[in-house]
Amino acid sequence: MKNKFTYSEANDPAIFDQVMTDYGWIVYEDALKTDFIDEITTSLVKAYDVRREIQIANGIGANMNGTLHHLVEKDIFTLKFLEQRYCENEIKHFLKGNYILNSLGAVINLRDDKPYVQNIHRDIRSFTGDFKIMIQMMIILDDFTIENGATYFLSGSHKHEEKPDSDYFYNNADRAVAKKGSIMLFDSNLWHAAGKNNTDEKRRTLTMAFTRPFFKQQLDYPRALGYSFGEGLNEHLRQVLGYNSRIPENLNEYYQPVEKRMYQPNQG
Repeated sequence: MKNKFTYSEANDPAIFDQVMTDYGWIVYEDALKTDFIDEITTSLVKAYDVRREIQIANGIGANMNGTLHHLVEKDIFTLKFLEQRYCENEIKHFLKGNYILNSLGAVINLRDDKPYVQNIHRDIRSFTGDFKIMIQMMIILDDFTIENGATYFLSGSHKHEEKPDSDYFYNNADRAVAKKGSIMLFDSNLWHAAGKNNTDEKRRTLTMAFTRPFFKQQLDYPRALGYSFGEGLNEHLRQVLGYNSRIPENLNEYYQPVEKRMYQPNQG
C-alpha cells in the first residue's frame, strides 16, 4: 500500500482509512496552484517579521527561529485558503463530524536553524489511541527533499503511546519527500520531527491542526477576528474558525434560544 496520491484521488474513504491506519500519514500532490502558493509565501515575509519581533521581545526567541504561529488574519491568505475546503471530506471522516481550526502557522526552515520543531514530538500531548480528536495538515510551499530537511515520520507510531528513543526514530523513520503544492495529512498521535536544511534555499510549509469542535483552540480566533466580523462570514468559515463552538461569557449569552447559542447543537 502506498501513501502518496494526486489530489484528484482524494475522497476515497477506504483508501484513506487503510493508509492512515498503516502509516498514520498521507500525501496528496498537485493540490495548490503555483500562483496561490506565491501569494502565501509573499504574505509570510511580513508576518514572520511581526512574530519574530514579539518572540525576541518576550525572551523566547532562542529556539523559535523560522516559526510563525496563528496566521489567521483578515488581510492575508487565510480566509481564502480556508474557503477552499482542502481535504474537507477526509478531515470530517477522520474526526467523525464537524471540525474547527485549532491552529494555523508556518515553518521557514533555513540552513543551520535549530527550531523546536526539529525535536522528536507529536502534536497532541495526550495519547488518544483510536479516539481521534485532532488531525494535522501541512501545505508544502517548497519541494521537500532529503537535502532541505523533509520531515521525518515514524510510520505506524501513532498506535503507540511511548516516545521512541532517538536512535530508533532516526533509523526507522520515513522521510516526507513531496512536491511543492502537496498536502500532507497525518494523525496527531504520530511521532515526527522536521529535518535539518543543508541547502542555501528556504524550505517553507504551512502547518495546521483541525479538531473536534469541543477541543479548545490554541488562540481564540472568533474573539481575535471579532464577533461582529463573523456575522459577515459564510457558514463554512463560521464553522471552521470556531464561531459555532464558542463559550458564553455571561448568563445573558448562556440563556439564549437554540439558534442564537454560542455553542451550536451540531458540534458534537
